[in-house]
Amino acid sequence: MRTFTTHIYSATRIFYEGECESLTVPAVDGEYGVLAGHSNAITAIVPGKLTFTAEGQEKQVAAISSGIMKIENNDVLILADSVLRPEEIDEEWAKKTAEDAKEAMMQKLSRQEYFSVQAQLARAVSKLKIRRSYLKGGHTVK
Repeated sequence: MRTFTTHIYSATRIFYEGECESLTVPAVDGEYGVLAGHSNAITAIVPGKLTFTAEGQEKQVAAISSGIMKIENNDVLILADSVLRPEEIDEEWAKKTAEDAKEAMMQKLSRQEYFSVQAQLARAVSKLKIRRSYLKGGHTVK
């Protein structure tokens, strides 16, 4: 199978570097998929599920926050605030963050504050969905 070079970076670490067979990120208009030979492009990433298949391995899943993806000459660069594997997500923290964001949205907020809290809620809910979908009883679901 043909591959492409992939660099996935969060604000605090290198999440993955290597060859990939396929990759999908959540984008403003839905999921954005990449295969080898994809045309050059840049797209905004929204909080959601990142999936990728490293060369010769099974599909991997992660929660990704807002960011950007650049595809150029069979090389993909993803820069995001955070990228977490399901087992790295703190479920209690994500629940509390979601609850706090829902409560804050009911307050009188400026437009900017509202959108900031809305983004915080989206990130927390996305992390919870991914953790719950891919971990059962502390074990990764394949």
